[in-house]
Amino acid sequence: MHPHRARSPRRRLHRTVLAGAAALALMLGTAGAATAAPESAGDHAIEEGHAYMGVGQEIHGAPEATPPSGLGIKGSGGGVQGIDVSHHQGGINWGAVRNSGIQFAWIKATEGTSFEDPRFNTNYTGAYNAGVIRGAYHFARPNVSSGSVQANFFASNGGAWSRDNRTLPGVLDIEHNPYGAMCYGKSTSQMRSWISAFYNTYKSRTGRDVVIYTTASWWNTCTGRWSGMGNKSPLWAAHWTSSPSPTIPAGFPTWTAWQYTSTGSVNGVSGNVDRNKFNGSRSRLLALANNT
Repeated sequence: MHPHRARSPRRRLHRTVLAGAAALALMLGTAGAATAAPESAGDHAIEEGHAYMGVGQEIHGAPEATPPSGLGIKGSGGGVQGIDVSHHQGGINWGAVRNSGIQFAWIKATEGTSFEDPRFNTNYTGAYNAGVIRGAYHFARPNVSSGSVQANFFASNGGAWSRDNRTLPGVLDIEHNPYGAMCYGKSTSQMRSWISAFYNTYKSRTGRDVVIYTTASWWNTCTGRWSGMGNKSPLWAAHWTSSPSPTIPAGFPTWTAWQYTSTGSVNGVSGNVDRNKFNGSRSRLLALANNT
């Protein structure tokens, strides 16, 4: 586990870094100086182990990262509501979260092959005790090890599953690389193999199909619009929009969960928190949790 560090203000830090870089490039351009192509903004925007759902599209300016003008527009705020969290949210009052109408949550457990979220155990237990149906997520780092190695690391450190009416299958968070090149230096065929290895190992360890969290732009670019997971993994689509439904990646017939904003608010959580909607009723959410 990486040592605990004081948490930085989520979102604002990264936007400040990117805005500063853009301003510097503009000044250089207006001064007539030659402007070399900058390093990926992700190279220095966050420390290793501090990634969270949506950070890649924030840093890279993905089309899905345009914030909506408000919550609840055209129904995104209705239905079965959830959140996703990591140590960036600090202490969470899960009783207040549940009382505010949140029914499910996915909680960061691991990243790559060595990082464990320092607040995972507290959040995972707190959510369960408050009656929130919860699961764990793994932030993928395809450039540091095989998919099989990372799936085993995840399953051994919070990503396992049990049929207890409150545990969702684990999530593979695979998105724009916040630390460097968008597709982690892999070809589309290599990325497909990496994802397949993660899926197969996770299913072998847990008996469940891993949920895939991604964006249409990342998936279509980095897997080459691959349809190979559409009949296996439930899709959690990230698209921060006020539209009535998200844009989904090629190859998936529909979405199971939708992260519709990165700037939501919920009682019991300080500051911004990702808001999510489940595509179905609470009984269907329980069916996903219990593999029925």
